[in-house]
Formats: sequence, structure tokens, C-alpha cells
Amino acid sequence: MARQDREPVKPVQPLEAVAHEPAPARVAQLRELKAQALLGGGQRRIDQQHARGKLTARERLDLLLDEGSFEETDMLVMHRSSDFGLEKQRFLGDGVVTGWGRIDGRLVYVFSQDFTVFGGSLSEAFAEKICKVMDLAVKNGAPVIGLNDSGGARIQEGVVSLGGYADIFLRNTLASGVVPQISAIMGPCAGGAVYSPAITDFIAMVEGTSYMFVTGPEIVKSVTHEDVDREHLGGALVHNETSGVAHFLCASEPECLALLRRLLAYLPSNNVDDAPYVDTGDDPLRADPELDTLVPEQPNKPYDMRDVIRRIADVEGGALGPGGESTFLEVQPLFAQNIVTGFARLNGHSVGIVAQQPSVLAGVLDIDSADKAARFVRFCDCFNIPLLTFVDVPGFLPGVAQEHGGIIRHGAKLLYAYCEATVPKLTVITRKAYGGAYDVMSSKHIRGDVNYAWPTAEIAVMGAEGAVPLIFREQIEKAADPVAERARLVEEYRAKFTSPYIAAARGYVDDVIEPRHTRRKLISALEMLRNKRDSNPPKKHGNIPL
Repeated sequence: MARQDREPVKPVQPLEAVAHEPAPARVAQLRELKAQALLGGGQRRIDQQHARGKLTARERLDLLLDEGSFEETDMLVMHRSSDFGLEKQRFLGDGVVTGWGRIDGRLVYVFSQDFTVFGGSLSEAFAEKICKVMDLAVKNGAPVIGLNDSGGARIQEGVVSLGGYADIFLRNTLASGVVPQISAIMGPCAGGAVYSPAITDFIAMVEGTSYMFVTGPEIVKSVTHEDVDREHLGGALVHNETSGVAHFLCASEPECLALLRRLLAYLPSNNVDDAPYVDTGDDPLRADPELDTLVPEQPNKPYDMRDVIRRIADVEGGALGPGGESTFLEVQPLFAQNIVTGFARLNGHSVGIVAQQPSVLAGVLDIDSADKAARFVRFCDCFNIPLLTFVDVPGFLPGVAQEHGGIIRHGAKLLYAYCEATVPKLTVITRKAYGGAYDVMSSKHIRGDVNYAWPTAEIAVMGAEGAVPLIFREQIEKAADPVAERARLVEEYRAKFTSPYIAAARGYVDDVIEPRHTRRKLISALEMLRNKRDSNPPKKHGNIPL
């Protein structure tokens, strides 16, 4: 008997053997088979899944998709292996539920791995089912959502299970930039299983029940003698906060599936469609006087850039506060927090936002923040989502660790991403834009379409506080009152070299605007750029400095 808690599926009789039976009998047989398929690995395994605080593969799809919209494919597929007694353990569906359905009425393709069947391990037939829906997704231009809950390759099948993973990886790669690919890690994801989610556009993880790693704690201990558990090696918090592998951390599976639905609302179905328009009821002419004083007078005093974003982006109901919720959905909020990325709406249209965060490391660019922003910029460019960049950057983070870690190469990724992007690009300099970081952050020089500055903007090679001691060292030392002389020179330098009006005089910014009117100006610019056409020189593909 199988290790599962029910009898394996009996071989289906050939059609000719039941040809003499009346139609109702054949229908009854079909219904019985499908009822068995719905049980996956059996009720005992389903109960075990629930005891772990996890939903089943089908329960997850019920929450993810519009009610009654799921159409299953390959429900009757079984594995074809006969080694290690597998011929006695055949289960309909073979550990993954596949098909298509709708989210907010829009077509999506899905697969949901079933841990109740062989621990969700991937077999040849399992991989073929996933490949089939991925192929359909590319042909029909619809997103793919994968719900991962698997122990990895099915060891009993040997190389064919490894080949199945490679078949999926290839399709992930070919679909990249063609249709959105979203992964949710709902349980274990180990070994080769991690690379398919890693190629996809977004990964969501569930706190306490999901984890990802290439090699598990046992192997790590035997090879490196490091004693670590699953949670600290590859848990949800680790990948959201430390590694940056994941993009969203969710407290529960229902919360995770609701987040996937919300995320999809900002994304087009494919690389030629527009993202969905949503009438939020917010006035495109709405001004916000609070923005006029949000940036502190002191250049080194922090503030939260997310306050700027929330006040400018659409608000459901038209105003922040009771009954009014910002449309801003932050991506990777726990990783590289010195830069903010996410989606929002401007006058109902989806935009991708990249912004420095002055309250974390003064908003400086470093290795992790450059990687985080570069990948986000490239995603938005793939799917024709306009980019809105808020700049308050003092430069790149100095230090031996950064230089040895390749800050030059990583910073170049962000520069490359912005240069390559052909979507509408809007930029607002709220305060500091110093050195090469000014160039990198969607400046006019790298095809920024509309660039604004606030009166608080400082655009220069370096800040006055750093530049004056270098340029006027002797003059300050010889002064009767060095402190007063230094202060005077700092103010003089600010007026002459860092003022936004210097950049405006050269056309490096298109206008210096009152902060309260930023929303109206951006919406107008976005409408003006609605039919923008731009292209890069013909080539197979560029060579981004990975």
C-alpha cells in the first residue's frame, strides 16, 4: 500500500472495455476519478497540511482567483515511473494543480504545488503540466502565477526530474519581459526549486511557514560546520530583509494571496498591453500645502520620502486620512531601505516609483540599493509602466567594503537601467542631487523626459559643507574668524553652485516648482507623454554589468 492514507488510483479501463456500458456509467467513472483527484494525497495528508498552518493547493487557488473562474488542466495526469515502487503510488494530478482563471476579471495562468502528494516533489509529469500552462500564457499574453510548496526534485525519478526543472527554467527565461511572472513561496522551496521563482519578477513569502535555500541546514552543517535552522538560513524574513531575494513578507497565506491580487492590478497582462486604469476618485488638480514644508530647512535633517509619495500619488476617496487610502504599494520595503521602490497611481494610471529615503543612511546609494532599484526600473521598462523618480541623494556610499564589494559595477547597473529605459520618465529633485548620483537618478542627460526641482533642491558635484573646506582651505585658515569665514563661503557656494536655478538656467531641469503643485504637474506631464515613442539602437541585447 502507498505511504499515503488512501488506496492508489486504479488503472483506468480502456474505452473499448466500457463501450457496452450506458453513458451514465462512463460519466460516473469520470466523476469518481475527478473526486479522487480533488483529494490530492488524501484526507490525512490534508489534515497534516492544515495542522502546519498551511492551506492546500486548491484552497489557495480558491482565494487567489475570482470565484468560479478556475478551469483546471491535466487533472488526470499521473507519473510514469516504475522504480522504487512508484508504480504502486500513482495519484491523479501528480502533485501540482494547473490551469487558468481570472483576477478582477483578467485572465491569468496558475500552478499550485500540492505538498500532500510526494511532498510536492517535482516529477517529469509534474514539470510537463507547469510547462503547458506557461506556454499557453506566452501564446495568449497573460500573467503566470506560481504557488510553490515543494521539497524539490523527486529523487526516485533521477535525471528526468532535473530535466523537468530545466524545462521550466527555460520557459521562465523566455517569458521574462513578455508576461508578468509572480511567485508565492507557501512552504519549502529547496535546491533546484528555488531558481524558477528567482527568475520570476516578484516573490512573496509567508512568515513562519515558507523558506528558500539552495542547500538545507543539514548539508550546510556537514560542509561548513555552521549550525543553522531553516528559518535563519532561508526563512521569509531573511530573504525580505537580508538577501533581497524576496519582495514581499506576508503574515499569513490569505494575506499573501490578497497581496498578489493587489499587485496584479498595477501590471499589464503582457508587454504590449497597458496596465489597468482605475478611477480612484482623486482630483488630478489636488494641491497639498503640507508638501511645502515637508523637506527640512537643515540639509542634513532626515524626513520620510514615503510621506512625499503618499501625498502626491492617488488616494482612494481623494484625501489621506479616514476613508482615504494611498494607492502606493511598496516593493521590497525591508531590503536596502535607503531606497524606496513601488507602484502607485497618478490620475488612475499605474506608475513605478523609485525614491531615495533620507531617513535611512541619508538616502545614499550603495550596492544593495543600486541592485534593488535597477531591477525595478528594468521591470517597469519591460512592461511599459512609466517611471517616477524622487531624488534626494548625497552620493554613493564610501568605504573599503563597498569598493571591494563592487559598488562601481553595482552602481553601473542602475545607471544602465535608467539609460536603457524608453518608458516615460519623470523626475523630481526634492533636495540633494550630488555628484555622479545626480546623473544616475534619471537625470535629463540620460533621457529623463520631464525633470522638476523643488526650491529646496541642491544640484552640484558635492555639497557646500564638503566643497568649501577643499576649495577655500587656505582662505579659511588665514581668516581672522575661520568659523565665520567658512559659514560665509558655504552660503556663497550654495547660492552660486548648488541652487536649482543654476540647473534650470541650463535646461537640466525643466522647471522649479512649488512642492504643493507637484501632483498636478506630474499628471500633466504623464498625459503629455502618453504616446511617447523612443527606441535603442538595434542589437541582440545589451550587456548590463551584472
